[in-house]
Amino acid sequence: MKKFPSARYSGAALSLILALTAVDTIASDDVPLMEKGIQIGDLAPGRAIIWRQSDCPSRMMVEYAFNDRFDDARVIRGPYAFAEPDFSARQDLVELPEGSDVFVKVWFEDLTNARHKSGLVTGHFRTVGKLDNIRFVWGGDTAGQGLGINEAFGGMKMPGRTAERVPRPIQI
Repeated sequence: MKKFPSARYSGAALSLILALTAVDTIASDDVPLMEKGIQIGDLAPGRAIIWRQSDCPSRMMVEYAFNDRFDDARVIRGPYAFAEPDFSARQDLVELPEGSDVFVKVWFEDLTNARHKSGLVTGHFRTVGKLDNIRFVWGGDTAGQGLGINEAFGGMKMPGRTAERVPRPIQI
């Protein structure tokens, strides 16, 4: 018949586990923060760049997949974000299939403890395909001075005109 450790040893082990959990919980208040959204840009056939800013020295992590369930996702241990330049980091995604949807999750890890992670920020974009008809629409300063909101003129027309001409806007 197998003997089990006495309650005294079990209690000691439980106390040690609880103590280690408490230390991790206290330290987890010191995780990187991502207070701004991610930026996705510089799209070209087979590539895109993801930008992100943290609030402290940390490492950018990017997970990406070609469906929203993140089946067969790939994780990239990205660049470090330091005070110069402003805790910002960018990661090139390369060898992406042309004309495909790409779903991303971005977070930062603390440099001294990889278990201390910021919250996830998610995004979605479509890569450029060889046969894609790409249009760039620029409306200028639509309301920076308040001049674009002229009710007598019909209000702000640029967003509606853009929607008429760009059938598939970029989604972030």
